[in-house]
Amino acid sequence: MHLLYRFGFLLFVVVSVISCKTNGKSSSSKEEAVNQESVSSLGKPNIIYILADDLGYGDLSVLGQEKFTTPNIDKLVAQGMLFTQHYSGSTVCAPSRSALMTGMHTGNTVIRGNYEIQPEGQYPLPKGTNTLAKFLKDAGYTTGAFGKWGLGYPGSEGDPNYQGFDTFYGYNCQRVGHNYYPQHLWANQDSIVLAGNAEHQRGEYAPDLIHDKTLQFIEENKDGPFFAYVPTIIPHAELVVPEEIHEQYSGKFEPETPYRGVDRSKAKGYGGYGSQAEPHAAFVGMVRLLDQQVGEIVEKVEELGIAENTIIIFTSDNGPHKEGGADPDYFNSNGPFKGYKRDLYEGGIRVPMAVKWPKVIEEGVATDHVSAFWDVFPTLIDMLGGEKLSNLDGISFLPTLLGDEEKQQNHPYLYWEFHELGGRQAVRMGDWKSVKYNVLKDPNAKLELYNLSTDIGEEHNIAEDHPAIVKEMEKILKEARTPSEVFTFGAS
Repeated sequence: MHLLYRFGFLLFVVVSVISCKTNGKSSSSKEEAVNQESVSSLGKPNIIYILADDLGYGDLSVLGQEKFTTPNIDKLVAQGMLFTQHYSGSTVCAPSRSALMTGMHTGNTVIRGNYEIQPEGQYPLPKGTNTLAKFLKDAGYTTGAFGKWGLGYPGSEGDPNYQGFDTFYGYNCQRVGHNYYPQHLWANQDSIVLAGNAEHQRGEYAPDLIHDKTLQFIEENKDGPFFAYVPTIIPHAELVVPEEIHEQYSGKFEPETPYRGVDRSKAKGYGGYGSQAEPHAAFVGMVRLLDQQVGEIVEKVEELGIAENTIIIFTSDNGPHKEGGADPDYFNSNGPFKGYKRDLYEGGIRVPMAVKWPKVIEEGVATDHVSAFWDVFPTLIDMLGGEKLSNLDGISFLPTLLGDEEKQQNHPYLYWEFHELGGRQAVRMGDWKSVKYNVLKDPNAKLELYNLSTDIGEEHNIAEDHPAIVKEMEKILKEARTPSEVFTFGAS
């Protein structure tokens, strides 16, 4: 990692945090400022939650990306609040989404890993699961999901239509999502054949189709309130964009290392990544397309005259991937952090989050409040004055959004577990971060300990110097989780 880049990032964070604290205090002193008691008088705002797929912390130009720009997402950040210490639900797709939907971390949420079902789909959320979509639907919202689901195969009890969404369009199965020109997509319970992709042609680019349905949903429900959940498939592998986009970046990100993937004409079933002669150019094209689509969502909201009553949240489901020819080191996709997707170091789980809510959230501020995906559900409950659920792991960050830091509660700790690669666990407690790998192979695996306030890159394991902290962390690792019959971990 370049020292100059790392210094620049740290300087950005320091300046942002100072801005947040200063603006937060001045905002709370204004007579017109919105406080937690008066926010309910604003009615039910529309909610748009955009979830990028495998976008790294450093893949945004506002957070240090130097090889390409993301002007629309940067603008969204400038018009709202940036969370500099926000964490994904997990380090891979399905459990991260489960943590978001249920308000529980991966030691308690139902889906704790990528459990594949053949021929299509993943292990389902049970019928009685409380999801944020169900909560919003019961609160009078029209709910729609557009993109990648991954929490229950078609027709199962985990199907999005049975977990609180009135409308779903996109990939039910994340494995099918490895192909950007799929044979079909799902529209609620109907499998929609994409004729332009027959016999492995590239006639209908799925992210474009999904994006069109997203904009249509927003327009049809402009009188609100609506909840648009937009778990885009971009920029997950495989690396491919329509040719007219790819050619804009072709030859501009040398050296390229061609990736040889599956031959779709010979592949059986779903999965695998297609070949790509220019992975760097394709990746840039994908992120630029994502940025364009975010811009068009914001533009649609403004065009319809509903911007002031619409919350827009943008984040990513985990850190940057290395599959399909992706090269996160070339782009510094994980910013100053160590690790990638499937790691529980910061690079695998710390993600950008921007929240825009005109006339409620002050523009151009940042917060160092430590938060995670499982905080979104309780925040929406808090925002709408709903009854708090005692079984959630999350804590509402509504006070932070309103600039009222004195009322903001903090987590005693954040917990993650990962069921692949020998088993991995992590805890963040204040500035302390502990990571333990190979826990399934070695029950006595040693815990790594880092102080993020002085070692943001987790380069110096100081466990031997702090036995009391290590003991406390070990206790959390044992007690933070509940047993699961499906996602067994250790003795569970």
